[in-house]
Order: sequence, then C-alpha cells, then structure tokens
Amino acid sequence: MICKDELKKITIAIDGPAASGKSTTAKLVAHKLGYLHIDTGAMYRAITLKALDEKIDLSDKNKIVRLARTSTIRLEVENCTTKVFLEGIEVTKRIRTQLVSRSVSTVSSYEGVREVMVQEQQKMAASGGVVLEGRDIGTVVLPKAELKIFMVASVEERARRRKGELTLVGIEANQDDLIKEIEMRDQKDSTRAVSPLRKAPDAIELDTSHLTIEEQVDFILERAKEIIREKGKS
Repeated sequence: MICKDELKKITIAIDGPAASGKSTTAKLVAHKLGYLHIDTGAMYRAITLKALDEKIDLSDKNKIVRLARTSTIRLEVENCTTKVFLEGIEVTKRIRTQLVSRSVSTVSSYEGVREVMVQEQQKMAASGGVVLEGRDIGTVVLPKAELKIFMVASVEERARRRKGELTLVGIEANQDDLIKEIEMRDQKDSTRAVSPLRKAPDAIELDTSHLTIEEQVDFILERAKEIIREKGKS
C-alpha cells in the first residue's frame, strides 16, 4: 500500500452501470493508494431501505426527500470493506437485497434526494485523497476530479457478478431475472431527468467484461500514478 502522505493526493471518480465492477475495484484502488473509498450508491440504497422499512410510498417524492434530509448515514472503512450505518445501525448487507436493488433507481431519481447526497459526498471529497464511485461522480459530484473512469461490462457478465454477490450474503437469485432487472435499472438510470448515468467527456472507458479484478485495479492505479507524478513535478 502506498502511504498517502508520500504523494500528492488526487480525487478519483469511477462511474458506470450496476454491477460493472465499480465497488470492488474502487475499494482496492483506494486501499492501495491509502485513500478513502466512498460508495455513493450505498448512500442511496440506505435511504431506499429506510423508506421501505417505514413503508413510505416510493412515488411520494416529497416524503422521500424529507426522509433524505433528516436521515443520518455514515460510511466506515474496515479492512478494505466499506460498512454502511443508517441511524447508527449497520445495514451493509440489508441494502444489497433485491428489493432495494429494484427500488433504488426511483429514490435516486428525485432531485431533492440527490442534492442532499451530493452535498455530503462533496464534503467528504473536499480535501482529496478519495475514490468515489457511482453513477454521476465525474459529471455532477466531482466534475473536476483529476482522474475519471467509466466502467462498463456486458449485461450477462454483470448478472453473473450480481448473482455471486447475492450468494455470498445467502440470497439465491435466478440469472435470467437478474439480467432483466439490470436492463431495467440501466434504462431508468440512463433516462432519468436528474443526473442521468452518462460518461463524462474526459473519462477513460474501461470494459471489464473479460478483465480480472487485479487487471481493473492495475489499469486505474497506473493512470492515477501518472497523474500523481505530474502533480508532484508542478
């Protein structure tokens, strides 16, 4: 691991559709650089979980926005794993259920919710030395990030990965159902009116369909180190 105090700290934005490999790769990149990893998607999932627990109609935008404004979400990194706390209670596994996955696009589409989340994310990233991953990091949250990566992968490969993630937490899922769910999620994320999923003009596209996690991490680290070296010269 590279000590962050030895290098000029930069901000890394990793965007891409669901199950494109962002979370695992971002965690490892952050760990190797000694940076903070911020899983922005987990923050939206936490709000979605709270709305579901409180049986709030997800189509009621005003109630969902009020919920986001009054909720407390905390991220903690432990042994290269980001733990998510909602109102002081850990919900890391609960936010990954299929019900939350199917519902989070609706919640995250509301402008008021995104305003709250973006403000929090920008505060976390203000001093640099962070890796943020989500859907609109390079375009909305951190448009001036020194390194922007846009990760993509085939729907089939993404469904396979999602199935593996669910199996690890004891949830069985049908591969074909996951493919349909991911396709619907892509459609919602790409066509929503507020901060749609799109590649920033200056982002580097990385197709992870046939890459190992190590190859994905190495690709991003090499580009990060190039930028860090250049900053060190200036």
